[in-house]
Amino acid sequence: MEIRKAVIPVAGLGTRFLPATKAQPKEMLPLVDKPVIQYIVEEAVKAGIKQIVFVTGKHKRAIEDHFDSNFELETVLEKKGKVELLKMVREITNLAEIIYVRQKEPLGLGHAILTAEPAVGKEPFAVLLGDDIMVSEKPAIKQLMETYDKYRCSVLGVQEVLPEEVSSYGIIAGHNVEDDVVKIDTLVEKPSIAEAPSNIAITGRYILTPTIFDMLKKTPPGKGNEIQLTDAIVRLSRREAVYAKIMEGKRYDTGSKLGFLKATIDFALMRNELKKDILNYMKEKLKERGE
Repeated sequence: MEIRKAVIPVAGLGTRFLPATKAQPKEMLPLVDKPVIQYIVEEAVKAGIKQIVFVTGKHKRAIEDHFDSNFELETVLEKKGKVELLKMVREITNLAEIIYVRQKEPLGLGHAILTAEPAVGKEPFAVLLGDDIMVSEKPAIKQLMETYDKYRCSVLGVQEVLPEEVSSYGIIAGHNVEDDVVKIDTLVEKPSIAEAPSNIAITGRYILTPTIFDMLKKTPPGKGNEIQLTDAIVRLSRREAVYAKIMEGKRYDTGSKLGFLKATIDFALMRNELKKDILNYMKEKLKERGE
């Protein structure tokens, strides 16, 4: 079966960005003039995914409003003859078919994925985490979809991280079946440097078979009384093969303040109308600081 659906969990509280996230979802924080979540959805759509399943929670209404039509705004833009802005606003509404399911309690990423089961059904699906933005010639999730087409098993998106960063990720080890594809033997969630089987980290993109739902139902709560997706994938790997695809592209962790600021600067520098002014401003600030 082709991958038609993508699950995007957005129920988190975004406490690392308080007070900015007190009244708005962290996924709606803008990189220049586009919210983080729109970049994630656009990646899925460019990969050919037809349906987006958002797993939402309390105070996430702004995400629904962003991808819904806004008659008042469209009317104003039309009357003022702002054709390009009107086109852009309408394109957001028509990006994909969107379904919203509610995670009633913050019980972890695994629980969020399990909450999406009624909307996903008995078919393989993609998962894109809302904190990770990938910039690549071929959409990152498309790279995983192509690997799934070849092996017909769950595929995890991975990249190398620095040794001192392994404790922040799920870390995999296995044997290469291609230069950039690994059949997973071991998967450890947030190990110490000494315990890490490699420095190859899972970085926010997955293709999962529907068997994962059965594994999630059998997975007991772990740290923080949360159901961990990694624990369920370990169970899955004992039942069927699980592969990892080393993704091409640059990743931005917008869930951290530093990662978000790096993304903001880089995305601004990608814009022709901003690049020169941004570079001049940065040079001025460095000169003021004597650097």
